[in-house]
Amino acid sequence: MKRFFLIAIAMSALHAWADDSSPVGLWKSIDDNTGKAKSLIRISESDGQLNGTVEKLFRAPGEEQNPKCDKCSDARKDQPIIGMTILSGLKKNGNEYSGGEILDPANGKLYKSNLSVVDNGKKLQVRGYIGAPLFGRTQVWVREE
Repeated sequence: MKRFFLIAIAMSALHAWADDSSPVGLWKSIDDNTGKAKSLIRISESDGQLNGTVEKLFRAPGEEQNPKCDKCSDARKDQPIIGMTILSGLKKNGNEYSGGEILDPANGKLYKSNLSVVDNGKKLQVRGYIGAPLFGRTQVWVREE
């Protein structure tokens, strides 16, 4: 019985460690210019691809609390940003996820994207770029759960 208990504890610890290496979960996006929280993004995995959906926006009291993507040029045009999928198509590639795209609702532009989990699963480095990863910017998101 004692052996079973120790194995169960070891397995649950291993499971918790494995979860930390996955980007699946809830993340707080941080503005790379101001350092302030911008939104909560829920990353999920389906058929080996990651997708990220906006769950909440952190807006100042005088700002529109449920803005629409008026600068988007695809099917998301004039759709509410809350509930919008802004990250899609990322696939595991070694220690990172790549091959996807990310939408910046502030300017309506789509960028190629890659991401990697860092700091023992507590942070996510999200890179958006045009052409090559060298020509882009990185945001650090913080795990919420």
